[in-house]
Amino acid sequence: MATKDQTYAQAMSKLEKIVQQIESNELDIDKLADKLKEAQSLISYCKEKLYKADEEIKKIVEGEDK
Repeated sequence: MATKDQTYAQAMSKLEKIVQQIESNELDIDKLADKLKEAQSLISYCKEKLYKADEEIKKIVEGEDK
């Protein structure tokens, strides 16, 4: 699962590994549901990080315009 102390790059790396495992049929049906839940958590975490970074960038840019 995504943790607050991991970086965006680490979360993306984990997500890419899960996608690779799914695409190559490495996961049995018992682990598939767990990996999909983990992927969902990682996606939410990455979206949140991107949203926060976007907001910070907007504040910086708006501050420079003043």
